[in-house]
Amino acid sequence: MIVGIGSDLVHVSRIEAVLERQGEAFAKRILRPEELDTFWQKNKPGQQAAFLAKRFAAKEALSKALKTGIGKVSWQHILVTNSPSGAPEITLSDQALTVFKALGAASIHLSLSDEQDLALAFVVLSA
Repeated sequence: MIVGIGSDLVHVSRIEAVLERQGEAFAKRILRPEELDTFWQKNKPGQQAAFLAKRFAAKEALSKALKTGIGKVSWQHILVTNSPSGAPEITLSDQALTVFKALGAASIHLSLSDEQDLALAFVVLSA
């Protein structure tokens, strides 16, 4: 049974502009240390912004699926990684995990896509 659905669409250029203005502080606010390690490994033009845009979209989509919006859960309580096969995965902690359990959810299904200047995330929570 589906208990939550969320999606988010981000312009990579918007994230790139914020990175230019706020630099490392913005990345540290959105990304957990594990994600930051991968972020810093991206060294070709635009790779960091594209990586961050996908993580930003995934976390926003998850917050919508939780029915809280990002204001009620912390960016730092949502970890977006990739399985060994490359599939995106979300791991929750703290308040995000509490809300997830309160919804009766048992699984998180995440799809990420990007094309040119757009990053898209779609999340389904199932019981």
